[in-house]
Amino acid sequence: MIIGERLRELRRQKNFTQGEVESRTGLLRCYISRVEHGHTVPSVVTLEKFARALEVPIYQLFYDGENPPPAQSLAKRKIGDETGWGNKGKDARLLAKFRQLFSRMDKRDLRLVIVTAQKMAKRKVD
Repeated sequence: MIIGERLRELRRQKNFTQGEVESRTGLLRCYISRVEHGHTVPSVVTLEKFARALEVPIYQLFYDGENPPPAQSLAKRKIGDETGWGNKGKDARLLAKFRQLFSRMDKRDLRLVIVTAQKMAKRKVD
């Protein structure tokens, strides 16, 4: 299914014109037309605007059934994963601090830290 076709179908079911969708979303009518004809792929934010304008939940832009599709279950974590470094206590706090500090670094400095850590890990311990 092409998302543009589904948007056009939902718009027509609601008896909305592209002009009405334009006023409800703030998107230009020419953009709405390009999406409906498959010339442009909208972003998730734009799809949210379409869903609000068409007064439907966002899943209906992708699914044409009456009820929402069943939720997929996520894979269970393995018990051994909980015993790894950085999951509990001091290690978890230290890892959180590293994440915080690394997120503030610029890319050049972060690359230097990573290269240095890789070189240290390759050195033989005597």
